[in-house]
Amino acid sequence: MSADLLAVTGATGFVGQAVLDLAQRRGLEVRALARRPQEPRAGVEWVQGDLADKAALRRLVSRATVVVHIAGVVNAPDAAGFEAGNVVGTINVVEAALRAGVPRLVHVSSLSAREPQLSLYGASKLKGERLVKAAPLDWTVVRPPAVYGPRDTEMLELFRLARRGFMPLPPEGKLSIIHVGDLARLLLALLPGGEAVTGQVFEPDDGQPGGWTHHSLARAIGVAVGRRVTPMSLSPGVLRLGARADRFFRKDRAKLTEDRVGYMCHADWLAHEGAQPPAALWRPRIESRMGLHATAAWYREAGWL
Repeated sequence: MSADLLAVTGATGFVGQAVLDLAQRRGLEVRALARRPQEPRAGVEWVQGDLADKAALRRLVSRATVVVHIAGVVNAPDAAGFEAGNVVGTINVVEAALRAGVPRLVHVSSLSAREPQLSLYGASKLKGERLVKAAPLDWTVVRPPAVYGPRDTEMLELFRLARRGFMPLPPEGKLSIIHVGDLARLLLALLPGGEAVTGQVFEPDDGQPGGWTHHSLARAIGVAVGRRVTPMSLSPGVLRLGARADRFFRKDRAKLTEDRVGYMCHADWLAHEGAQPPAALWRPRIESRMGLHATAAWYREAGWL
């Protein structure tokens, strides 16, 4: 696997940082988009701007041989916020890549795009996918399930709840998860393209047979933080009330939103077996119980738990 110049959006985020870490270890040359000035980093050329800044995107993709588009909006107060980040932002990246003659695009979407009627977020991610697929580019779409690992602020809430010995959850269902390190390996494995991955939509996971139930994952997180956890399934109505309370108290920092309640209550967020990446190209390496332990240890060391 090689790439002359890798352009990355969302490079300062949770997944983006893992991609930069791995690219640095592999000696790849990276140009990365960031909203704010960043500290110098070996092998990385920072471009200041965002997905609405077309001039910054032109600088980002100039001379690049592949773009990994990770940036997106996961939480917004209305449909316009999701559209701006996940639809218009994707259009801008695709147009910049086409104008610069970049041959390949790896687009990070979400499993939520599989059920767009459940949330504004999922609907916007599906629109972004369709834009990528319609472009005359060599593309691959990756739909990660729930991603966990060091630096993650989303699943951090579950680890904090587990320390209290109880965890409020959506109605019982099944889901897949993946460690951010495994996801980063997959994204870099897809850089060269090729017949097996071009024009494909992949749904990777941790390799857990049958995936996880909400309760089994809650208990595994409890073990990782050293507590016995009592999972509590809540109704959609109660979760929506909780979302309103979270918005009232934490404003834009709220983690539980009414839009999220829509897809959290769906019973099947398992990655489809038929959508797994080719085994010869990539397999998950991080067993999730060990990964959850390591993530809890990182949170403690960082002072987040």
